[in-house]
Amino acid sequence: MTPLRIYVDFVPPPQAMALLREAAAGHELLFARNPTASVLAKAERDPQIDTADIAFGQPDTGAVLGSPRLRWVHVSSSGITRYDTPEVLQELRARGVLLSNSASVYAEACALQSLAFLLAQSRVLPRALASRTPNGSPEWNDLRRSCVPPRGQRILIVGFGAIARRLAEFLRPLGPEIVAHRRHPRCDEGIPVVGPEGLADALAWADHVVDILPESGETRGFFGAERFAMMKRGVVFQNIGRGATVDQDALLAALRSGHVAAAWLDVTSPEPLPDGHPLLSEPNCHITPHIAGGHADESVTLVRHFAENLARFVAGNPLSDRVA
Repeated sequence: MTPLRIYVDFVPPPQAMALLREAAAGHELLFARNPTASVLAKAERDPQIDTADIAFGQPDTGAVLGSPRLRWVHVSSSGITRYDTPEVLQELRARGVLLSNSASVYAEACALQSLAFLLAQSRVLPRALASRTPNGSPEWNDLRRSCVPPRGQRILIVGFGAIARRLAEFLRPLGPEIVAHRRHPRCDEGIPVVGPEGLADALAWADHVVDILPESGETRGFFGAERFAMMKRGVVFQNIGRGATVDQDALLAALRSGHVAAAWLDVTSPEPLPDGHPLLSEPNCHITPHIAGGHADESVTLVRHFAENLARFVAGNPLSDRVA
C-alpha cells in the first residue's frame, strides 16, 4: 500500500485524535497551521494541501481546486455549502476528485431536534412552562385543549436526505401523515415524495413544514413571502437546515399576521441574531443556537466515520455519504 498524505484542517480532542492516528497508521497526517474553529468559518489557504492526497475538514475551495494531487475531500459537516456550486462540482468531477460529507454523523441528532420541536409544539410547552395557573382555571383548561397530538397531523419535510429519512422513522409510530419534497424524487425514500411541481399543493396541505434544506444558490431565500403565503393559515414552521434558506423578514411578517402560528428555528442568518432582532422577542418564535447536530462524543463519531471511509477509499470501495 502506498502511504497517503492526509490534510486535516482542525484539531480533534484527545480521544478523537487517538482514533484518527490509529486509523491513519501507515499514512501521513498533515495538520493545518491555522486550524478552523467552526465548520461555518472560512478556512485559510494552507500550502500543505498541495502535497495531500486527502483533505478532511472544511478546506478552502480555492486550495482544493489548486491542489495538484488531491483525490478525495471529506467534509466534516453535513452541509457542503462552500463546495456546492456548479463551478466547484464540475471541476472536481473533471479532475476525478471525490467529495463526501458527514451527514450520517449528524442525522440522528438533527432528527431528534426536529422531533423535540414538534413534540414541544404538540404539548404547548413554551406556554405551559411559563404558566403557574391552578388546576381547573380557564387558562389551565385552555392549555389542555391546546395540545394537539401528532396522530393525524400533516407534516411536510422539505429537503430529503439522511436527516429527513431518520426523522420519518422517528415520526412514523406517532401516526402523522408525512410527505417530503425533493428536487429529484428517486422513489426509494420510503415515504411519499413530491418534486418541484407538487410543492405548492404540499405546502397548502401541511400542518407542519420542516425545512432541512442545505444552503446553495438555489435554496437561499427559498422560504420567502410567496411560499409562506402558499401555506395554510396556522401552520407551524421549523428550520434545522440553514438560516439562509429563509427570508426572515417574510417569516416575521407571517408570524405577526398569524398566518404562521409558530416557528422553531435552530439556524438563523446571521448566527446568533444580533441583540434587538425582532424574531428574538416574537412570542411564538423559539430559537436554539445551532445545536441540532450536537451529541455526546460528537468528535469521536465524526472521526470514526472518516476512518471507515478511509478504509473504503484504500480498498477502492464506494464511499459512505458521497455527494460528488
